[in-house]
Amino acid sequence: METTNSLSRAERLRGRNDISRLLSQGRRGSVSCLHYCCLRPNGAEADRIVVSVPKKLFKRAVRRNLLKRRIREAYRTQKALLGAAEGRRDILFIYNSPEVLPYAAIRAAVAEVLTRLADAPEAKPAAK
Repeated sequence: METTNSLSRAERLRGRNDISRLLSQGRRGSVSCLHYCCLRPNGAEADRIVVSVPKKLFKRAVRRNLLKRRIREAYRTQKALLGAAEGRRDILFIYNSPEVLPYAAIRAAVAEVLTRLADAPEAKPAAK
C-alpha cells in the first residue's frame, strides 16, 4: 500500500454488491454533520470509502459535488488516523447538514469519525 496521501482507485468503494453488503451488515454512527457506516473486514487490500450527499438536501449538483470533494479531501489527508489494522474497512460517509459547511468543519467531523473507527473493536460476524 502507498505511504503517500493519495486516494487511489483501489481505495474507492464501488459495485452494487459491495455497497449493499456495507449497508446491510455495517455498523452505523453519526457526528455533527456526517452519518457513517463501517464494515470490517472488507476482504480488500486497502480501506475503501464511498461518499454520498443527498439530492433531497442539495438540489444543485454543483453543491453536492463540492461537498463530496471536501469529504474525500478530508479523508485523504487524515486516513493515517485509522492506523494499520489487519482487517481493512469499507466506510460510507453521508453528509446530513442542510447547509454547506466550511472545509474546516468537515475536516474535524471526518477526523472524529476516523478516530472512532480506529478505537472501535472489530465486529464479530453475524451468525445465521
